[in-house]
Amino acid sequence: MSKAIQNIKTGFLWAWKHKIRTAVLVIVFALTAPTPLKSQIVDPCCAILATGLTTIGNTLTTVIGGGLNSILSVEQGIKSFEQGVVWPQNLINQARSLVATVQGISDQIRGIIRIPVNSATLPASQQFEQSLLSRDPNRIAQTSAQYTAVYGPVPDPTSASPQVRDMIDVTDAAAQAAMKRAIEIDALADLELQAADQINKSIQAAAPGSAPIIEAQADAWLVRANAYTQSATADLMRVRAVDLADAGASVKNGAANAATLQQQIYNLLNRH
Repeated sequence: MSKAIQNIKTGFLWAWKHKIRTAVLVIVFALTAPTPLKSQIVDPCCAILATGLTTIGNTLTTVIGGGLNSILSVEQGIKSFEQGVVWPQNLINQARSLVATVQGISDQIRGIIRIPVNSATLPASQQFEQSLLSRDPNRIAQTSAQYTAVYGPVPDPTSASPQVRDMIDVTDAAAQAAMKRAIEIDALADLELQAADQINKSIQAAAPGSAPIIEAQADAWLVRANAYTQSATADLMRVRAVDLADAGASVKNGAANAATLQQQIYNLLNRH
């Protein structure tokens, strides 16, 4: 017993003298010492956790998963209805083929419109005809001078009566207005053909859902085309009205001239 006590004292003295070594040894033993493990079968905490995770998994599979499957089934039914009834692929292909056909007809129309129809042979009339058939609104400003060069100016007061000069002036004005409007309408027709080409190209590459948008654009251009047609009709009506007015004015002037001649003859007979 005394020997054991002596050995313990010797160990304490050695540890006191070698404090650093003793501390390092204690740390090493603490880190390398085995620790007890908790068994999942024995530990109730792990069992409860496993049961909760199983319940959550079953809930996600049965409740939420069932609802998602129902939604997926409805979406697939809608998709099948759209592909089979609303936007059948075969009808879409037929529509695109029709658009390609219409595009070819439009190209033929453009080619026909571009066929030259110039017929004037004299320099002044050739320049005037080129302006009238130019389809260029920038050349409208030249038509008045070219019209005067071909059809002549309004007579001066010494060459015609005021009534005749007024008739000539309004007739020239209506004729020039109709010719200028014809240049504008030709230019508008070119723009309409360009718009039709763009709409046709959009239809060929468009998705089925965008058809109402393209249809609205086409309807808007159709309204514009109708407006241009009505404007051209109004010009024709003005020209026709001026023509009728000229005919009426000629009859009136003839009646007035006949009355003046009758009075002159009456005065001449009274002198004798």
